[in-house]
Amino acid sequence: MSNRARLTPPVADARRAVRNALRGNASEGDLVLVAFSGGPDSLALAAAAAFECPRAGLRVGSVIVDHQLQEGSAEQAERAAKQARDLGLDPVIIERVEVIDGGAGPEASARAARYSAIERVCKRVDAKYVLLGHTLDDQAETVLLGLARGSGGKSLHGMASVNGNLVRPLLGMRRSETVQACADQGLEPWHDPQNDDERFRRVRIRKTVMPVLEAELGPGIAEALARTATTLREDAETLDALAAEWAREIVDVDAEGRITLDIGGLVTQPAALRQRICRLVAEQGFGVSLSRAHTMAVAALATEWRGQGPIDLPGIRVERLAGQLFFGAARADAAEHDASESAH
Repeated sequence: MSNRARLTPPVADARRAVRNALRGNASEGDLVLVAFSGGPDSLALAAAAAFECPRAGLRVGSVIVDHQLQEGSAEQAERAAKQARDLGLDPVIIERVEVIDGGAGPEASARAARYSAIERVCKRVDAKYVLLGHTLDDQAETVLLGLARGSGGKSLHGMASVNGNLVRPLLGMRRSETVQACADQGLEPWHDPQNDDERFRRVRIRKTVMPVLEAELGPGIAEALARTATTLREDAETLDALAAEWAREIVDVDAEGRITLDIGGLVTQPAALRQRICRLVAEQGFGVSLSRAHTMAVAALATEWRGQGPIDLPGIRVERLAGQLFFGAARADAAEHDASESAH
């Protein structure tokens, strides 16, 4: 169907985006999956992938995640599967999940369940990459959500165009363009009713915040936010690389298996690198993501030393001794105390 479509600018742009995203990454014979819902973004992406992948010697299939959160979700998953097959995608896999809200909220819980399902399917069918249909509008909304959380520059990075085996070819396209690409190819997308449900923060940003910003500040807000995300991501990647390089010089392990960090080497670094090094030790040594408050408390052991005692963080104890910061596993008695406090 897509091969005989009228080649309009939106159709050409979607195809070019897929072609550029896979060039130099996927190899001939690799299986690429499209994360497919049947909505306009994923449908435009699937049609573009169905056109481009065979020409690059790639196999292309789809994974459809049924979150089972709406009445008729199974029927919609089957409808999406038929669309994918009609486009020539193979294999077409429906993966049903149970979304459990662990306290992060319904949006985050559904997202976690979706990505876990995609990863399971990738391993099952040995897929090299998964194409996701996020657009420039999604990127702008993600930046605003990060700004609202106020958790620092990392929350403003938006989504990476390539993150491991996840590839987002359409981050340079507007949502209106994917809708038009579907229309130009005679494809009928599904419109998820949850995209109009203002109980979700992202929907409120889409329907209320973005229109107000454009009305008050002029058009181009979405593009400006997406550019900001790209700039911040590039800056952060450079700083992360510098932090990792410097960490190799000042991080060691003592005879007891504790990770040590040389204070002299740490305090000479600018704050941005110093805090990254502390987070790097926690993440790579203990699998713990430190909040900004935790990171600042650890850095203060080096930069604002007043004789303060050890700091007990989730899963980690950090203390200063003889010109070194020592990162060790949290003491059992501290963990038991925390558990006791929680119980009361």
